[in-house]
This record gives sequence, C-alpha cells and structure tokens, in this order.
Amino acid sequence: MMFAAAVTVLKSSASRVFFAGTPHPNCIAACSLVRTLSPSVSRFSVRSMADSAASSSPFKKIQIQREDTVISAIYFVLNFDDFFYGVEAYSDARMSKLLGCAFIPMLCTLMSNALGPSRIVYSLYGTLKSEVFDAYVVGKEDAPGIVVLQEWWGVDFEIKNHALKISQFSPGFKALIPDLYRGKVGLDVAEAQHLMSGLDWQGAVKDIRASVNWLKENGSKKVGVTGFCMGGALSIASSVLVPGVDAVVGFYGIPSSELADPAQAKAPVQAHFGELDNFVGFSDVTAAKSLEEKLKAAGIPHEVHIYPGNAHAFMNRSTEGVKRRKGMGLPDNDEATVELAWSRFQSWMTRYLSA
Repeated sequence: MMFAAAVTVLKSSASRVFFAGTPHPNCIAACSLVRTLSPSVSRFSVRSMADSAASSSPFKKIQIQREDTVISAIYFVLNFDDFFYGVEAYSDARMSKLLGCAFIPMLCTLMSNALGPSRIVYSLYGTLKSEVFDAYVVGKEDAPGIVVLQEWWGVDFEIKNHALKISQFSPGFKALIPDLYRGKVGLDVAEAQHLMSGLDWQGAVKDIRASVNWLKENGSKKVGVTGFCMGGALSIASSVLVPGVDAVVGFYGIPSSELADPAQAKAPVQAHFGELDNFVGFSDVTAAKSLEEKLKAAGIPHEVHIYPGNAHAFMNRSTEGVKRRKGMGLPDNDEATVELAWSRFQSWMTRYLSA
C-alpha cells in the first residue's frame, strides 16, 4: 500500500510537535509524482548509460542530495526500507525517540508495500531533505564546472557524448550530468514526450542548483550551465533561478514564462537555434528572436545564433541520434554548423568561467 501523510509542524518556544493526519491534496500529488518517476511501475527503459558502460568509462557516478526548506508543513512519501535508512542517516536522537512512540507500528503497517528508490526524508527542524539523485562527472578535478542538461530522452549516449566533448575543450572543464528522470530513458518520441510532460520543472531547477553547488564545493571556482532541447530551456531558466551560475549556453529550448523570464537573467546567456526548427514557442525562429529582444532590452550579455538550413536537435551527430532525428522528419545535421556552434560554446564558457 502506498503511504502518504501530511505532517504539520507546530512551532512553540518549548518544542516542535508532529501530528499525523489525513492525506493532504498536495501530498497525494506528491505520491503521484513519485509513482510516475518510480522505475518499478514504468514502461520506460530504466537504465543508466554510465552504469552500463564498460569499467573504463571516463564518467564517475556520484549522488547529490537536494535540500528544500519547508516552513509550516512537511509532506513525505517513503520507501519502507529507505525509511529506516533515512532515520539513521538524517534524523537526530529526538526524532528517533519520537518515531519510536507508536509512530513506527503505524508506518510499518502502512508502508509494507511502498514505492521504489525515490524517497523523501525529513528532519525535526522543518528542513525537508529530498531527492537524492544520481549524477555523472567527467573532466579535470579543479577545472571550471559545467552542468550539462539532458534532452527529453533522458541521460542517454547523446548527452554523455556532449558532456565528454565539453570536458575535453581547452583549457579544460569538469562536466556534470544530473539525472533529471531518475534513471529513465525514453526509447521513442512518445515515451520522451511523456517523460518531459511529467517532469517537475521546479524540481529540476532544484536539481540544477544542487549540481551547481556540488561543483563549487568540489574544486570548481566558477560554474556554467548548458543543455539541449528540454535541457536548453532549463539552462536558460537556471540563469534566472539558480544563484551562483556564471554563464549559460542553451541549445534549442526556451523556458515557459511560468517557469522563468529570461529578462531577469543574472548570468550571461548564449543560445543556439536552427532556422527550420518548428517547435513553436519553444525553439522556433520567432521564439529565438523574442528571446534575443528580451535579453537585449534587459542589458544582459548575450549571443543568440540562428543557423540557416538546420532544424531541431542539429547538434546530435551519433548514428542513433541521426536516426532519431530522421524519424522525426528532421533534416540531416550540418557538420560545419555543429563545429561552429561548439566553437562559439567554447569561446563563451572560456570567457566567463576562466577569468
């Protein structure tokens, strides 16, 4: 049985008291989200390209923990096994005593058949520590960092190829790919679209923030963000929403106005689009020009490049990437354009991350 509970935090000068109550609509929504993301109930491919690679893979798998602050209430959805791990790892003695008082029997009953690896754990102090997610790192240890954000497919060979290439650019970068889909990879357009539609975009921004912080805490004095398609939109959103981002390069993706207004960007933005891109409002020429106008009017350092004869996903050069693009009715990529875009990327990131 899925367990979902709303725990209300009542603050007083003497103590903080937790009450278990009727599931809140927000909690039910959280359960639905975790169920959507849980590999055990998904029809999507659950695989990590880095995990399945040979032992000689240059990528190092790490785990990053996101932290969200909750003031008045905490909602949680826990895996039965992870619950006890969470208490041991994250809770203090007072929380353990609290949970020992008639609370654990209830949890044991209700959580006996709970969810998969996605977990949310909580502490006595009103801080929700959530979504421990996988990420993949490659490159020089103390080099400037670049968070590399996936397309709507997930963390697949294509985004790994991009991250590896980025790590090899002079003067050297450390690339980090956060797994926004928690291990899922869409194998066709319908699956990818479903995964992207189900993405918690605000949660993805929190993943990016945690990734930026991890890089800065692990040797990277400056950190940029880049992404492709869905990741391109998120990279531009990060220039608005994520403190500490020093530069952004987005490829064929613009965030919705509900998520972020590019005119509020706090980091220099470079963006790349194909002239034939037909994803209206997301990456077509009209949207690209509108983005450029907003950045210019706001006085934000920027470059917006539109490549004639190219469509969406023109940076993907792998055999499988070309096949997928053709399956979507998109033209072949132009290798000269790809190299030009990469050279502009390298120049931009070097300028803002190496100073």
